[in-house]
Amino acid sequence: MTTTFWALVVLGVLIFVHELGHFLVARFFGVRVLVFSLGFGPRLGGWRDKSGTEYQVSAIPLGGYVKMLGEADDADTPIPEEDLQYSFATQNVWQRFAIVFAGPAFNFIFAVVALTMAFMVGVGEPLPKVGSVTSGMPAGVAGIKTGDQITYIGDQKIDSWDQLSQTIKTSDGSPLMFTIDRDGKVFQLTIIPKVKEVANIFGEMVKFPLIGISPSNERRVVYHSPLKALELGALQSWRMTELTVTSIWKLITRVVSPDQIGGPLMIAEMAGKTAAQGPSNLLFFMALISINLGILNLLPIPILDGGHLFFFLIEAIKGSPVSETVQGISSRVGMALLLLLMVWALKNDLMRIFA
Repeated sequence: MTTTFWALVVLGVLIFVHELGHFLVARFFGVRVLVFSLGFGPRLGGWRDKSGTEYQVSAIPLGGYVKMLGEADDADTPIPEEDLQYSFATQNVWQRFAIVFAGPAFNFIFAVVALTMAFMVGVGEPLPKVGSVTSGMPAGVAGIKTGDQITYIGDQKIDSWDQLSQTIKTSDGSPLMFTIDRDGKVFQLTIIPKVKEVANIFGEMVKFPLIGISPSNERRVVYHSPLKALELGALQSWRMTELTVTSIWKLITRVVSPDQIGGPLMIAEMAGKTAAQGPSNLLFFMALISINLGILNLLPIPILDGGHLFFFLIEAIKGSPVSETVQGISSRVGMALLLLLMVWALKNDLMRIFA
């Protein structure tokens, strides 16, 4: 029950943010919004405001939509002449581009906001304390033991395990002077990292300098000021975006197996787990899913935002819209691809559950 609740919270918030982008920019350009829906399918409930916009919740919580006056699916419905100025179709190509682009853009903005909040409420960092030592590797040979705290590498103060790991990885195998605190006794050891071939997160074999230690379970919670949190939130959002784009490319080039694609069940499971780990973990997870949603919607697949944006770019270049026949055929192909992807992701989710 808890997992279901947090899955609905995560999906509901991210869908709302995405559709809010379309809604606000459409309203900014004077386009009349007919429906703002969270979810697809049968309407469960809602209300209508004074401008005529109907806000509703629908039965299938795997998406949402903003329906505007004069969209393509209403092409056969005549619009009164006095209402043409409020139609999406009568806006110039760059205004329509901005309205459609606003959905993914709001997902990226939300990620920065969520990560900023996470860094403000406190993020757990592993301490630079040794949890285990690999026999035969440079650290063990030099005398590092479980429980040792690494305080300096050369003249650089080490405050976290991530900082320690990054310093070793950028050493290129050069000798490093470690300052060790062992139960209050401070001493130094020279360790020469060993360059080994290991698998990265995509399963590719890459070479990294390693010394053969892993972190303990001890962590500290670090809080940041609003300005510093904003800086870190923007930086982390950029890293997540790079990682997501790289992952998609490696899926396309078959470096990563399509069996790794997750669907709604995987998102639901992870939403429950991260919520149980605290607010900052949940905010990190929501930011990652929001970035994934933004990038996926920008792919040039008809029926997605990216497909519409692609058609608008062609229209801007050639000076006239892409024919309705081409758009119709492309939309059907895009729908088929999207359904295939959803079925594949659901299959992967079920395989993980039963495995």
